[in-house]
Amino acid sequence: MHHRAVIFDLGGVILGSPLHAIAHYEREFEIPAGFINGVVVETGRDGAWARLERGELGMEAFFDAFEGDCAAAGQKLSARFLMERIGEAAAPRPQMLAAVERLRTHGYRAAALTNNWAGADERQNALKPLFDAFVESSVIGLRKPDPRIYLHTCAAIDVAPDEAVFLDDIGSNLKAARALGMATIKVEDPDAALRELETILELSLLEAPDPPRGF
Repeated sequence: MHHRAVIFDLGGVILGSPLHAIAHYEREFEIPAGFINGVVVETGRDGAWARLERGELGMEAFFDAFEGDCAAAGQKLSARFLMERIGEAAAPRPQMLAAVERLRTHGYRAAALTNNWAGADERQNALKPLFDAFVESSVIGLRKPDPRIYLHTCAAIDVAPDEAVFLDDIGSNLKAARALGMATIKVEDPDAALRELETILELSLLEAPDPPRGF
């Protein structure tokens, strides 16, 4: 298969993992492990989290709505504090930034595809020049794993789905991408994910340890 593009999730791939931040929050406040992600999944597209990521809720409205979703599932928590923790975890990963730059140097197109929210961490804005396209769920009103957001991203970089490799840290997001024909890589350890990408593309991506200037 001839791949011409790589599509990157942000949180958990290019940036530190929100899943790790959520797990840490649950441990700190003695919330059952997996409770928060369970609420996100169980409330589905009508839940506060999904509406936030589609740009249908502002952050202040989200706090009350998500706390309500969690209370209905049997647990009180501070959504404001949770989101602060997620923001604190979103530090750029230097090896990923360097890999994006190297890919583009070698003629590959690179896109970011993120489920995010309006007013997300300013570090995301600083990343935009690194990519050929920067697709945000809160801007276009679609979120992963809706197949339309993957097709939108492919169109933005002028490739077919089977010409793209997609990196994400959430299995359901990867499953939807595979169904469209993309090659997929689940990111748990960033270096391991980049080695897998190197194998797919037959291109060295881990030789430059320093991130692009400005990060």
